[in-house]
Amino acid sequence: MAGETSWISNFNEYPRWETREFDTFTELGEEADKETPAVSIDTLLPDELLERIIAFLPIVSIFRAGCVSKRWHEIVSSKRFLWSLSNVPPQKPWYFMFTSSDDPSGFAYDPVFRKWYGIELPCIDASNWFIASSHGLVCFMDNDRSDLSVCNPITTSHRKLEEHPGLKLSDYSALAISVSRKSHSYNVSVVKSKQVPGHFFQWDISIHIYNSEKMTWVTTLTEELMGWRGGEESVICNDVLYFLVYSTGGGQPESRHALIAYNITNQSSQGSLKRSFIDVPCSLTCGRLMNLKEKLVMVGGIGKQDRPDIIKGIGIWVLKGQKWEEIAKMPHKYFQGFGELDDVFASSGGDDLIFIQSYGAPALLIFDMNIKQWKWSHKCPVTKKFPLQLFTGFCFEPRLEVSP
Repeated sequence: MAGETSWISNFNEYPRWETREFDTFTELGEEADKETPAVSIDTLLPDELLERIIAFLPIVSIFRAGCVSKRWHEIVSSKRFLWSLSNVPPQKPWYFMFTSSDDPSGFAYDPVFRKWYGIELPCIDASNWFIASSHGLVCFMDNDRSDLSVCNPITTSHRKLEEHPGLKLSDYSALAISVSRKSHSYNVSVVKSKQVPGHFFQWDISIHIYNSEKMTWVTTLTEELMGWRGGEESVICNDVLYFLVYSTGGGQPESRHALIAYNITNQSSQGSLKRSFIDVPCSLTCGRLMNLKEKLVMVGGIGKQDRPDIIKGIGIWVLKGQKWEEIAKMPHKYFQGFGELDDVFASSGGDDLIFIQSYGAPALLIFDMNIKQWKWSHKCPVTKKFPLQLFTGFCFEPRLEVSP
């Protein structure tokens, strides 16, 4: 594939990844005070069984396993091993934090070993590009909407997508990607929003879908909305594209935000977007959408009752049918831990983990949906150098077998 690099080359590069060690972390298998067994279990296991065992390890441990012996290196480098990775449960997502507003440099946080890794992202020139991720792949789109690429940030394999001329002509765009866990094919969606000339309250909404198997773009919907515009927040869950819209006035909406659901596989039964509106759970300062195990989850800033544009807390909800179910509200001590939290913030998630980050500081808070636990990450190796320095990021699932 165009621009593709074998993950094996990255495997050989792994020892030179920049890492940050912490006293609380103990290397797997590091037991210097124990005697070496007389018989190595490695000699007793057939390749097929050893492959299955290694495939269930965290991604970093798989890299380390390749350094154990020539046999293990050949196993983790084989195509059969990559195929076996498709049959194991999802990896815990990592969070990549940009540490510069001028370039896409940053560090990726591994919540399993609680360590930061310095990795270089392909296909992206600035941290303020549009970013979406799904099942090991990350999609980048530049601010001119002319450069779209899909990559695997672990193996650095990547593909530049065919340019869609209609994407450039928009005031707001929302990017999303959905990868099939079985076939590894993917759909990329862009929701374009453009103001109707001379009409402040009227906005043209169009939906554009790229299919990796057909390698083509299709404009599946064009519709005009009165009093609502699209934004930059969207996600795909179970073949349904969800995106937030924002009130532009021209009426008296009960909320400044609303959610639209659009079925990307059965567009003929969709009907008008106006009939697909879903109310948000409360007055929000901002909303962040994410796919957690094919469930739509929203992390939102809760606005004050008398000043809905002022944040007073952060909530987490999951959509069930047309109704939102509250999962958690951030405890006040964690809310205060961000310092001065803006009305908008960065948040993304995968598997059972949700990452929340203030734009004004490198502090990263993690919420585990499974055990309902809040926890700070280890401190990012970058500190704030000047008052207006901004931080942002995104999460992705580290996988070796998925390629664009």
